[in-house]
Amino acid sequence: MTSMLLVAISSFLAALLVAIILAYTRQRSRSRGSAFLLVGPPDSGKTAILSQLVSGRALQTHTSLQTNSSVVDLSDSKKTIRVIDIPGHPRIRDQFREHLNDARAIAFVVDASTVSRNGAQVAEHIHNILHTLTLLPPSQTLPSLVILAHKYDLLNAGNQTNSSITSLAINRVKSVLERELEKRRASQSGGVAVESLGAEDEKSEMGGLDCNGPSGTPFKFSEWEGGEILFLATSAHVSKPGTESEKYQDDGLISLKNWLEEVI
Repeated sequence: MTSMLLVAISSFLAALLVAIILAYTRQRSRSRGSAFLLVGPPDSGKTAILSQLVSGRALQTHTSLQTNSSVVDLSDSKKTIRVIDIPGHPRIRDQFREHLNDARAIAFVVDASTVSRNGAQVAEHIHNILHTLTLLPPSQTLPSLVILAHKYDLLNAGNQTNSSITSLAINRVKSVLERELEKRRASQSGGVAVESLGAEDEKSEMGGLDCNGPSGTPFKFSEWEGGEILFLATSAHVSKPGTESEKYQDDGLISLKNWLEEVI
């Protein structure tokens, strides 16, 4: 009789413990993953994106040296999201790691009009992002990741349609980054540490570039081991000094807003 009672009590306590753990896990899942991180090199347009998401207006921007944060209303779904603009300076850009536990989505912003000239530096930055994401524990769901081919409106595309220009921007950013990341992966496989522009400004052996494709094939974002990476083309109208901010009917962030509606 005593043994049966002990078994019943043990079973009850075990069931109670499981229920408490499940309730705690669900509570944490509801309270986490509520932020949208804007990361990328300096002058790529992150702060302009944040300003236009917040106000819908063109505001004068400057290179940020500190993290900016604001709550944004997603009008179609009546949801809200906290947008965090992380500075792109090499000495402080790793601050994005402090917000990973609360990140539902991440946008890596690339200036499509200049990436052909500074592709190696941009690739080094996103390599750091991919490396960090692959180090997250298996129990943590990876944030949704999008690469923004930003400032597509600055591309000299002649009389091409808007659709053609956005495709041009995406293809340019994707091809440049895939080429540069493959160089970095090849250097590492050959035993050569790749250059890091982080806080210590030293060479390091970062991972995060493995793909699911056949062995020996070049790096492709579509085959990245960490999951899906989406590409979108965006633009944000920035007012010039001495002019009033203006609200634009032509919303160059509409594709980003639609994506946020889906992942938030």
